[in-house]
Amino acid sequence: MSPTPPRERVIGILLFDDAEELDFVGPYEVFTMSNEMYGHSGKPMPDKVILISEKGGMVTCAKGMRVEAHCSIADAPKLDVLLIPGGQGTRREVLNQPLLDWVAKVAATCEWVTSVCTGSLVLTAAGPAKGKRVTTHWAFIDTLRERGEASEVLDKIRYVRDGNVVTSAGVSAGIDMALWLVGQMHGEDHARFTQTGMQYDPAPPYAAAV
Repeated sequence: MSPTPPRERVIGILLFDDAEELDFVGPYEVFTMSNEMYGHSGKPMPDKVILISEKGGMVTCAKGMRVEAHCSIADAPKLDVLLIPGGQGTRREVLNQPLLDWVAKVAATCEWVTSVCTGSLVLTAAGPAKGKRVTTHWAFIDTLRERGEASEVLDKIRYVRDGNVVTSAGVSAGIDMALWLVGQMHGEDHARFTQTGMQYDPAPPYAAAV
């Protein structure tokens, strides 16, 4: 009997002006590398990864990188996974009610709803992470606690799962969360295979000597 092929999923990453680059580029690399590793094994690549912005077109990120979204929120297909990055732009987007309404609507039918860094502020404001255990960038732990929307805000942790909501700490922590998510969707062995393909083997803290 041939092995069951992996389930196909659509992974949507929300972009907006002043999003932090690595918050979404890191997970994008993980998800697309996961696909490539299936391809290298002669198997179909199961996941479609798309970049979505409110109106489509180009966004300018926090450090000046310009990225063109694949589609607008109005044209986005049904998602299985939603990821919201952080960055300076989240301060504006937590007040963007049309975007928050879209996040809430899409999240209601997603298998996984995730955020990186201060993207958790958007997830709590929109509703999917309200009453959940969450985390965020270390510099915004108190801010998220003061908003009073989460049941618990954890610090000194890379990522937190509460049901189907997974939030990560800042910037590079999104890579760790995305690898964990690949393990949940495709199995631990494939997640390790993906990690090998990325040659991702961090050894913190930073050491000047080599």
